[in-house]
Amino acid sequence: MDRGTERDAPPSRGANSAAVDGTADPGRVPLAVVVVDRDGLVSHWSTGARRLFGVAKEEALGEPAIDLLPVSGALPEPGEIYGEYGAYDGLGPGLESSLDQGLSYPAAGRARLTVPGREGERADVLWWAYPLVGPGRERLLVLAADAAALHGDPRAADPSGPLAVERIAPGFALHTDFPGAEELARRLPDILPSMSVGESARIVAQILELGYPVLEFSQNDRVPVTPDWGVARRVERRARRERAARAAAEGLSLPDDLTDDPADEREDLEYAAVRERLEFLNEVSGRIGTSLDLSRTIVEVSKAVVPRFTDVAGTYLREQVVAGEGFPDGVPDTRTMWHRVAVEHTDEPGRWDDVVPVGEAMPFPAHTPFFQCMTTGQPVLVPRISEQMGHAIASQFEKRDIRPLITGRSMLVVPLKARNVVLGFMILLRHPERAEFNDMDRVTGAELAARAGLVLDNARMYTYQESVADTLQDSMLPHIPPRRAGCDIATRYLPGTLLGRVGGDWFDSVKLPGARTALVVGDVMGHGLNSAAMMGQLRTAVQTMAALDLPPARLLRNLDDLAQRLGDTYLATCLYAVYDPIAGELHLANAGHIPPVLVRAADGRSELLDLPTGAPIGVGGVPFESVCVRVEPGDRLVMCTDGLVEVRGEDIGVGLATLCESAAHPAASMDDACDTIIRALAATFTEAGRGGRKDDVALLMARLSGIEPDDVAEWRFPLDPAEVPRARAVVREQLHDWGLAKLAYPAELMVSELVTNAVRHSHDRPVILRLIRGETLLCEVDDDDHDLPTLLSAGPKDETGRGLRVVSTLAREWGTSRTGTGKSVWFEMTLPRR
Repeated sequence: MDRGTERDAPPSRGANSAAVDGTADPGRVPLAVVVVDRDGLVSHWSTGARRLFGVAKEEALGEPAIDLLPVSGALPEPGEIYGEYGAYDGLGPGLESSLDQGLSYPAAGRARLTVPGREGERADVLWWAYPLVGPGRERLLVLAADAAALHGDPRAADPSGPLAVERIAPGFALHTDFPGAEELARRLPDILPSMSVGESARIVAQILELGYPVLEFSQNDRVPVTPDWGVARRVERRARRERAARAAAEGLSLPDDLTDDPADEREDLEYAAVRERLEFLNEVSGRIGTSLDLSRTIVEVSKAVVPRFTDVAGTYLREQVVAGEGFPDGVPDTRTMWHRVAVEHTDEPGRWDDVVPVGEAMPFPAHTPFFQCMTTGQPVLVPRISEQMGHAIASQFEKRDIRPLITGRSMLVVPLKARNVVLGFMILLRHPERAEFNDMDRVTGAELAARAGLVLDNARMYTYQESVADTLQDSMLPHIPPRRAGCDIATRYLPGTLLGRVGGDWFDSVKLPGARTALVVGDVMGHGLNSAAMMGQLRTAVQTMAALDLPPARLLRNLDDLAQRLGDTYLATCLYAVYDPIAGELHLANAGHIPPVLVRAADGRSELLDLPTGAPIGVGGVPFESVCVRVEPGDRLVMCTDGLVEVRGEDIGVGLATLCESAAHPAASMDDACDTIIRALAATFTEAGRGGRKDDVALLMARLSGIEPDDVAEWRFPLDPAEVPRARAVVREQLHDWGLAKLAYPAELMVSELVTNAVRHSHDRPVILRLIRGETLLCEVDDDDHDLPTLLSAGPKDETGRGLRVVSTLAREWGTSRTGTGKSVWFEMTLPRR
């Protein structure tokens, strides 16, 4: 390497400059740099490497690194002493493991070798190995240094001596293929914020001039992995104690080197304290985050620190986190509401419950340590809560006196952060008789809070995404009224438990002319947002085509054509049924769906309806057939998706049999009947050892009550305007017979308008007027004109356009729909209370 790149190594432990008076600065570690490629061959051999290992660059390049570097075979034997470091104890992986691609993480160690140019002299060499990740061939960066530099050896501090070094930082390399020096110099400080503009310009100039990488690190950074010198000293102290014990057992006097050193005892205590805290953090990490349930995670975090680390732990979260909303924005202020979500303590039960109840929301003023923690994002340590501070804190709790609970206690407030945003904080309190929180506790608490914040944020994100999925699914499913003309309806939707909460199952119910009701259940194959979106499109299409009063087979044919136009990515199954409560008939068509169950009211017998299966929607080119089934009042129809009756590893016939059996069970209500079916299917699969349901489920049950003939009246009128008065008269008479005289006058007005329009626009067929008494009074007027009327805004001088305006004003609900022979205009009126 060109001599211009050699310079003093930056301090690895905070030194500012090299000594120039011949004494070594222990903050500087002279480094030799070796880069090994993926074949184990040396691709870079620095000047420092040549001076330390005695091999010229020309001789080293392309040679196996394992032949040139001090690998595990060159390490001293265990028990050999070198200086104040103590005995080498064999700990840590050898360099040979790194060179043999046995490690994917940084490693470090030390070895002995003969120093070139110093006959018979052995050097204590420290080495570090760093795996390199990237598209290039370089695989391993090896740094080596003479440990004598740490003892004040003047040879290590002399830049012109045999141990001159390079300034290098592992992991950062810049090459000459950047667009230009100015652009590179400008961008370097963005990559390394600690680098000045002048320093970046100097590095860029060197790269472009010399044409090879320059590796640097900030003079305040440490080498990431260092040899465990402390372990070696502890091993030596342990060996010294063992020798002292043997000497005492033999009755020998103890030499001076075997007596206990107070400094050693202090170091042992510090080591034990650090180890205990690391074990505590490791234990806490294993106890929190066992689920993605936000409430459970909150309790886990609070219980993890009591009583081992603290006596009282109160957890506060921002409102958005508790509500399962999006990530909270901005820095908290004095108006931010904090929800107390958990309080864990070792005091007598109930002592904290009334004063600081869980669920309370409150802001915190600027003068409190809580506000300082939440705004700075740093832990706040209060060794002892004074009476003055206790009074200031208690002022936030209105009439509740919290001072006896907190005064005299040691307090540590730690932030719960994720992605540099404070989600909440924990208030940790210790009893007065317990040791105060100290700086080491502050560090431990901060690390604990960092782990807890990450776990809470994961649970928050899961809760938020779950809420979004539920909202999306709920918005795509219809809200069906429990009562239609001649039938009662109950539905259930259960989201998937493993394959994704958003699915493609749906159900629907559409009001049809003639007091009929369309019932539909479908299932888009697959899960996720794409399936849910496809489900939404198909459900809308079914509603639109059902309003056209298409026969079931024709509707499925049109739906299949639509799916073909939307693309061949998705398939769907669909079961479509039309119930006519007046005729007592059920017309069904199936597109690859599981068959429905019909429960007969007469004997309680249930059966799977034998329907032509048909192909799924989206296959194309397959005909669909309709089937007509006679039903009696009280019969029940059960339609569901396969997620209810099918579990992986189990024959679907078992689920269908359980569906038939459970559907026949008597129930107090339609909702209870649905719940009975779901529980029965879940129990069947659990007993079979197949686990729980994973797919989403849509279930629709309809009790087919029918409409009695006495509740239906129908008339036909020729296409003559003179028939309008007769229409008003028959309606008035019929409503009096039904005991609905209060509805006669408004009903006459609306019938007069609708019959007049029908007579005016019909072509050949008579006008049909129908009255149906059920939960409401339904009136329908049918004609053979296919043009649907629209609501118009009639002016004072207009002779037409007021008929539908009258209907819209007087009716509870009204509408129009096409029929097979023309159109139907209908309205409903609320029945008077009896």
